[in-house]
Amino acid sequence: CYYIYELIMKGRSQTGIVACASIDDYQNNIIMKHENTREEKEQDRIRHVDTCSAQTGPIFLAYRSNEVIHNTLERVKKGEALYSFTSEDGITHNVWKIEEDIAIETIEKAFEGIHRIYIADGHHRAASAVKVGLKRRKEAKEYDGSEEFNTFLSVLFPEDQLMILPYNRVVADLNDLSKEEFLSAVCENFYVNNMGEVKVAPEKKGTFGMYLDHTWYELIAKESLLQIEDHVDALDVSLLQDYILDPILGIKDPRTDHRIDFIGGIRGLSELEKRVAEDMTVAFSMYPTSIQELFAVADANKLMPPKSTWFEPKLRSGLFIHRI
Repeated sequence: CYYIYELIMKGRSQTGIVACASIDDYQNNIIMKHENTREEKEQDRIRHVDTCSAQTGPIFLAYRSNEVIHNTLERVKKGEALYSFTSEDGITHNVWKIEEDIAIETIEKAFEGIHRIYIADGHHRAASAVKVGLKRRKEAKEYDGSEEFNTFLSVLFPEDQLMILPYNRVVADLNDLSKEEFLSAVCENFYVNNMGEVKVAPEKKGTFGMYLDHTWYELIAKESLLQIEDHVDALDVSLLQDYILDPILGIKDPRTDHRIDFIGGIRGLSELEKRVAEDMTVAFSMYPTSIQELFAVADANKLMPPKSTWFEPKLRSGLFIHRI
């Protein structure tokens, strides 16, 4: 069977299919990645899955919307839910079981025509699950591919139901520049508008909010930056990194530089003001990366900069368990 997993957050619903994905599809780039993983972050997850012989945290996958799949899920959702509850964070979780042979066959046939799916969230969980599967293959010596360790627990969502929030940045200092020197340097590639106390939540690509010295600024990328064609270099997170964070603030590698921190968009702009008041000097609010940008980067076999996407709501661990 399959399961249906619906999450409802502030009245907005997203409905996914709970299924097992193939570790071979992961290795053969049918399941596409857009982020690098770090070995030390994988090791804890590898030990957890291998010791428990179970995957308890599903990988969040996305696929290009398909009307047949959508209609099939909506039909099943008219029946009684297997589980339905609202967690302490206000997210409603609904689960249905897909047991009808015709519905299962319809979904399987529809996915035969979908040649790529994408990791939206959970790159480390996916990499860890694959490595445990490969380890089990080696230990088994003989296997036929039907063993459960050849797959990993996933929830697959259509692209048009997903919400990506911005992943904002805060920086500890101005790299020995005065406020005036810093603003002057920013003006070389951005139009800078003083917004006073009005918080800036960017409403379109190529715009940024900046909070510095109790003042909000709107930054608008100049025309030359908006003509960049490379899928990665054209991302807003790349524009900020390549034209402000690196050349002006001296942050060469945001993965390792302790002067920068990342704030999920779910925490709001007030969190940026709070961090600047506590331990940071300047904050940047971002326009969220789109799911189409994520697909384009993955299709080009490229990787996004770190902390490019923040998906909400998060999938609940432990609601589904896949024994391997």
